[in-house]
Amino acid sequence: MNFLPPNSSEYNSAIVVATRLKNAGFEALLAGGCVRDMIMGRVPRDYDIATNANVDDTLELFPDGITVGKAFGVIRIKLNNFCFEIASFREDHDYTDGRRPGSITFTDAKNDALRRDFTVNALFYDPFAEEIRDYVGGYKDIQNKVIRAVGDPDKRFNEDYLRMMRAVRFSGVLGFEINPSTLNALKTNAYNIAKISKERVRDELTLTLTESLKPGRTVELLQEIGLLKEILPEVSATKGQEQPPEFHPEGDVFEHTVMMLDMMEKKPSLQLAYSVLFHDIGKPPTAKMGADRLRFDGHASVGAKMAVEIMKRLKFSNADTKTIAFCVENHMRFMDVRKMRRSTLHRLIAAPTFDIELELHKLDCLASHGKLLNYNFLIQAKQSFKAKPSLPKPLVTGEDIIALGIPEGKEVGKWKALVFEAQLEGYFTDRNEALEWVKQQREKNTN
Repeated sequence: MNFLPPNSSEYNSAIVVATRLKNAGFEALLAGGCVRDMIMGRVPRDYDIATNANVDDTLELFPDGITVGKAFGVIRIKLNNFCFEIASFREDHDYTDGRRPGSITFTDAKNDALRRDFTVNALFYDPFAEEIRDYVGGYKDIQNKVIRAVGDPDKRFNEDYLRMMRAVRFSGVLGFEINPSTLNALKTNAYNIAKISKERVRDELTLTLTESLKPGRTVELLQEIGLLKEILPEVSATKGQEQPPEFHPEGDVFEHTVMMLDMMEKKPSLQLAYSVLFHDIGKPPTAKMGADRLRFDGHASVGAKMAVEIMKRLKFSNADTKTIAFCVENHMRFMDVRKMRRSTLHRLIAAPTFDIELELHKLDCLASHGKLLNYNFLIQAKQSFKAKPSLPKPLVTGEDIIALGIPEGKEVGKWKALVFEAQLEGYFTDRNEALEWVKQQREKNTN
């Protein structure tokens, strides 16, 4: 595994920051995830610098820096439009709330590495000596594709319970296996995740679903560890929920969902990822043996209501909640698209959620019977509407309808809807034709 620092503007700017610290007589090392990513040949999301300078020393060198955690020795600076965090080497002590240390002491690079979460995140790179500093065996774990807690895994997870979610995320994003002793500690401490704020759990889960190489595998891992039943018991309950094999030869509802997640394209939107995750959570509570087979009548509607409750619990935005719940509630309607009237089909394709719904439908099919007849039909229909993807402006207004002698009130609304439906069906193409159509329909109704 050859290590070659990237030749990028952001990396070069990080070296400028480190050089300013070094020229002032301080140690300056690149730290954490950026070192891991550079070793793996990945583009780092950002660059953090660790130093033996204290906050006051650092602020003197970077007077425009913003203190984001003075007690923890962290400031944030901006250089060449890139943001960098500069943190003083430290040791953490006296964790009491499963989230943050009660006190810290400033220290050296080795002891700073020993306080970090996982060995792959506890590496330093000295850009001046051009060498990696590894005090915890992180380089070897990267070579072996292993996620391992630094030191005692029970202690690491009890310091910050969210590290359990991070272990699963790093496993999924990097494609690494979790070390057995670390995995056992995860299973032992999984119940503690309930003590972490819902927002922090949501954010980690979202990153796991949208950035993992195999999102379905990471959900299986959450289930195996016991984290899934703590954060999403509704999804965990789909494990073991049988389905009719003639429609779902792949297995139970959980396995079906896992397959769909793994079939998503790389880095899906959170709306699609959660629509997939939640689309069949209504099956366990609606499962009932019918005369011919096991049925899940109303599962989409029930699942949508459950999804709303989950997203309230995890404090999703109203916009994301609305979109995901809509996709869950309507994921079965694509079964009838080839029978739809042109106007109904046009409205379906013009909906802002259509692309998410279409992808959800495709994944649902691929992870079960494998037939894409309706999907292919919709792709062709979308092409036919491409010149006018959004719904057209109604040719007739309420005032026009009143002028034809229809009294104000509910009747006007009914006629507006009828006329617009006929417009979408192509019965007329301009206002005069539309008004004539209304007159003809009224005469028919009168006769």
